Amino acid sequence: MGVDIAGHCALPGRVVHAAGRSRIARTMDESAPADPLPPSFATGLMGGPPLRINVVGTSGSGKTTFAAALAERLGHRHVELDELNWGPNWSEAAPAEFRARVRRALAGDGWVLDGNYRAVRDLIWPRADTLVWLDYSRTVVTWRIVTRSISRLVRRTEMWAGNRETLRKLLSRDSIVWWSVSTYARRRREYPALIAAHPQLDVVRLRSPAAAERWLRSLPQAAASAATTPDARASAQKP
Repeated sequence: MGVDIAGHCALPGRVVHAAGRSRIARTMDESAPADPLPPSFATGLMGGPPLRINVVGTSGSGKTTFAAALAERLGHRHVELDELNWGPNWSEAAPAEFRARVRRALAGDGWVLDGNYRAVRDLIWPRADTLVWLDYSRTVVTWRIVTRSISRLVRRTEMWAGNRETLRKLLSRDSIVWWSVSTYARRRREYPALIAAHPQLDVVRLRSPAAAERWLRSLPQAAASAATTPDARASAQKP
């Protein structure tokens, strides 16, 4: 059982690193150095590097950007659940097809997958050896999701399957901004119990973007790997 980084309650599961705060009951200044990288994460559960990593966090926390950087750092391939789920005109994949795509993406080792989809968690967490939780403040997450959505709208950024953000969608109840705000508290409540049900996971809980960046830089840099090339990622994520 690990102590959560705020120090006020126990977080079931093996919390191997709580970057940004000390593991005792005190708050550490965000500008302080990250805690040393624990041997269990550096070597992995079976004496090697972590091979199957799921990056989670509420919408707007920056999971995809962080997971891509982590994958590059470790020489793993990056899998994005949103890319496997969304089709043209914001159509979602049928549940059976989505699960089949996820199974294919999880084949083998050497992957970093980002996403919180409840519908496929039972496929991902039993396969993963490491869970990275971007547990940022509501202020940080809300600022990120609002500015990101506005930027995508103004720049007409193409996302998955050619989809783009629209003003109508941004202002609707289906908005990613609304989804992020309305699910923030629930996700923070749910994760300790979910983690407790998967004791095989090494858990890295990061409390701020600065702590996440310091922790990422503390990892050993992998040599260039074919697993991180665009062609390899496309093959792994192909529906």
